[in-house]
Amino acid sequence: MATSIELKLMIDRHPISVTVNGVSYEKEVEPRLLLSDFLRETLGLTGTHVGCEHGICGACTIMFNGDSVRACLILAVQCNRAEIETVEGLGRIDDLSLLQQKFREYHALQCGFCTPGMLMTITDLLKKYPLASDEAIRDGLSGNICRCTGYENIVRAVRAAVKERGEHPK
Repeated sequence: MATSIELKLMIDRHPISVTVNGVSYEKEVEPRLLLSDFLRETLGLTGTHVGCEHGICGACTIMFNGDSVRACLILAVQCNRAEIETVEGLGRIDDLSLLQQKFREYHALQCGFCTPGMLMTITDLLKKYPLASDEAIRDGLSGNICRCTGYENIVRAVRAAVKERGEHPK
């Protein structure tokens, strides 16, 4: 038999309407459900990785109304009427985004755990900043932790994407 707390949580659900990767969803969520868990468990979008659950590692970075944010720091109920983009929205295996192509070309990943968050962070940075130097790229990525690569190939991949877009990093 369910406890009174469990019953309250089962009853205490809130409707949200959210657009994720261009698809509209109408769902009911518990007030304490994190956006990262909503994306992974409710919508099945497992590209948003959960690492530290404190907003430090950057693995859960998504685009929220046009800005990169940590999905582990936002409650799903806060996302009503929001536009969200996850790594799944960047491209498909047969139609990769420029940044995804460069990550593949420059071997900018090893285990791949941080890669979705890196891609989403860089996608946001490329919209907002010239990333005119390796220092600017590294500074922009300073909130994303990668334990495998040493960041060299990630920086090279971003530099190549910036160059191909017609901008010229130093």
